[in-house]
Amino acid sequence: MTATARKLVIVESPAKARTIAGYLGSGFDVEASVGHIRDLAQPSELPAEMKKGPYKKFAIDVDNGFDPYYVVDADKKKKVTELKKLLKDADELYLATDEDREGEAIAWHLLEVLKPKVPVKRMVFHEITREAIQRALAEPRDLDTRLVDAQETRRLLDRLYGYEVSPVLWRKVRQGLSAGRVQSVATRMVVERERERMAFVAAEYWDVRGTFTGGRGATAGTTFGARLVAVDGARVATGKDFRDDATLKSSSVLHLDEAAARGLVTALQSSDVTVSSVEEKPYTRRPAAPFTTSTLQQEASRKLRMNSRTAMRVAQGLYENGYITYMRTDSVALSGQAISAARNQATELYGADFVPAKARHYASKSKGAQEAHEAIRPAGDTFRTPAQVASALSGDQFRLYELIWKRTVASQMADAKGSTASVRLQGTATDGRVAEFAASGTVITFRGFLAAYEEGRDVDRYSEDAAGQGKDARLPDLQTGDGVATDELTADGHETSPPPRYTEASLVKALEERGIGRPSTYAATISVITDRGYVLRRGQALVPSWVAFSVIRLLEEHFPKLIDYDFTAEMESDLDRIAAGDADRVDWLAGFYFGRDGAEGLKNLVEDLGEIDARALNSVQISDGVTLRVGRYGPYLEGPPAEEGGQARRASVPDDIAPDELTAARAEELFAANADGDRELGTDPETGHTIVAKNGRFGPYVTEVLPEPEPPAKGKKKPAKAKPRTASLFKDMDLGTIELDTALRLLSLPRVVGTDPESGDEITAQNGRYGPYLKKGTDSRSLTSEDQLFDLTLDEALEIYAQPKRGRGASASKALKELGEDPVSGKPVVVKDGRFGPYVTDGETNATLRSADSVDAITADRAYELIAEKRAKGPAKKKAPARKAPAKKKAPAKKAPAKKS
Repeated sequence: MTATARKLVIVESPAKARTIAGYLGSGFDVEASVGHIRDLAQPSELPAEMKKGPYKKFAIDVDNGFDPYYVVDADKKKKVTELKKLLKDADELYLATDEDREGEAIAWHLLEVLKPKVPVKRMVFHEITREAIQRALAEPRDLDTRLVDAQETRRLLDRLYGYEVSPVLWRKVRQGLSAGRVQSVATRMVVERERERMAFVAAEYWDVRGTFTGGRGATAGTTFGARLVAVDGARVATGKDFRDDATLKSSSVLHLDEAAARGLVTALQSSDVTVSSVEEKPYTRRPAAPFTTSTLQQEASRKLRMNSRTAMRVAQGLYENGYITYMRTDSVALSGQAISAARNQATELYGADFVPAKARHYASKSKGAQEAHEAIRPAGDTFRTPAQVASALSGDQFRLYELIWKRTVASQMADAKGSTASVRLQGTATDGRVAEFAASGTVITFRGFLAAYEEGRDVDRYSEDAAGQGKDARLPDLQTGDGVATDELTADGHETSPPPRYTEASLVKALEERGIGRPSTYAATISVITDRGYVLRRGQALVPSWVAFSVIRLLEEHFPKLIDYDFTAEMESDLDRIAAGDADRVDWLAGFYFGRDGAEGLKNLVEDLGEIDARALNSVQISDGVTLRVGRYGPYLEGPPAEEGGQARRASVPDDIAPDELTAARAEELFAANADGDRELGTDPETGHTIVAKNGRFGPYVTEVLPEPEPPAKGKKKPAKAKPRTASLFKDMDLGTIELDTALRLLSLPRVVGTDPESGDEITAQNGRYGPYLKKGTDSRSLTSEDQLFDLTLDEALEIYAQPKRGRGASASKALKELGEDPVSGKPVVVKDGRFGPYVTDGETNATLRSADSVDAITADRAYELIAEKRAKGPAKKKAPARKAPAKKKAPAKKAPAKKS
């Protein structure tokens, strides 16, 4: 009797598989591929017979149609075996990966590797609800090879770019660096903004602000604020009137200094002030469109303080568990069902007056908007309110769902309405000058969509110049010719602000406005440039490292085309044309790599580099005679000697000093601190050696100065040079205040704590590369603080060794959080703290938390997903010992590389 045939459905993630399986029933097997199953081979992974052929450099045959050579990832071989086994018992295969270029490519790779002999159907949906899954099952389509072509072109392009340009960075800047089509351009934007800040010169300007009282009828006696805007018809300069070099953009504006501003205050104190004009306009504000990937990342950053990577990870979890629609989209359009759901919910919650008679329809403004998705919205033909999902969602997931729900519902609500009043006041100073003040305010008479949601905005460097008391300030009823009483006049000094640094939100917005990259890749791009040290985070701000300055300078001087904003945006447009079937993949790659119509290609650019002065490339002039060098072990300053005939001064630059903060004065402070660094602390009474404190390459330390050895007798071998005792300072110690006694204690380490009475082994306390630890024979145990090196008793040490081991001899850690039972193993899942950071485990499989995860915010579903991914990869394989090469046999026939059908 044969087993009943089944339908196999393959998706990307375990969480998505669990949700869909609940909707499909018992006749389906739903399995996750856990992302891509194969990728371009590393050149070192190529078969021996191919390592000397055309694929050897990139795993791409650039001379024969840019043919790629793919291999199944080592950690996916077990998964592929499982999928093939399930496919044997299936009578149909449904590929249900995401409906975008990446998802289409995953589906194509699955077809190429699994080689199914049963009917194959492409199943697509934009939300994971029972209705959407049933519709997708009933309306499958064929694989879209144009989308596959576009994704493959992007992958080959990134391989060619990275493998040609990155080695140049290794040779001229630092090993381990990388260049990328979008990441390098994003880094350039951050570096250029910092250059603007470094060149910025603050300009001082003054203004006069007044508090007045006036009004008619019921508003009589109302106090309001106004700002001086003109004197004798000349407009008073504000911050936006100055260039970044502190000069005025126009000579027609009046630049008030302190004396002029205070003089005006004195001259206007007893003046009569009257209303010279009143202007009132109706105010209307429309709601923002529903979320795209880009706008979701921007709002999550502004309102929830989530970085792009966290926002996308949380959104992925919401999508896979059926709470929102697909979260990678450029579209702002909503389906008819979604529009009805939003309008109905707005009517129920806020009333019919808050919903316009006609539904709102939004269209994408971006010329590169791709894929036929909806905007990001709550899933389903009816929406669940935040209150209805509060018990199922927690932490970041609830906050992001609430943000998406509010934005979607508000997008179908009525305009906010009100009025904006602008008032001009005029007074004559005692010296005859006419001063004009301005005040404005907006009164919202009908909140409309603002009852549900208001869009955030980025910080404006000129926001200090806003007149009056703000948009929502209420002004009294005033008419031309009315007099107002002057309560107070004050002169205020200001300085112009440098251009604000990019935040993740503003960088995403800038990339999108320039057409660089795709919104679905912005989170990954920002993660790359921060993880690799090109950009550092300071609160919400993105600050470039000095290494980034060197990298961008090299690219600007030797690869200007590759880092040009317009050229990068045009590449995105070309990839869109390939996806639409309007351009040929091979022809486009040939033009990019080999050049076309007289324009140099990537290959020519790399081969014709010429000489590159690495020292000049890694140098930035700080002031006359002071230069910052980007060295192998970090940035340092190099300056003239303190005394004539002395050595050039050097000083390391701490990471917490941003490039625009490294002024000539700050450089001198660092030189002075470094000069004080080599401090003679005294003499060791036991050895008679001088003890000094120094600032070294790896931080502050103390050491002893050994006497020069006596020269050996004639014909005798020179004795080996003795090594001085050296010890790093503890984290809470300061180089400038450390004393001799403390230094001698540090130099006494390692300390013998005692002897284990059972084994007879000596236990010592030592300070190592990864912190303080105990050692007994070959058994090491970590200590929790450096002070324990001196204070730990033998009993306490024996108690630490009595605890069971975990990992490489470390003590077993207690559970930090309990998350329920794993759906696969049925065992309790907990969060623990390990040697390499916090991790989740069910007792059988351990999975380290990603950098975007936190112990406090991690949910049970996220923990199950991490464990499922780690379980799918299987245990890490140990490297087999080298074997003696067998006798040579006749070479087998050359295996043809994997090609795209």
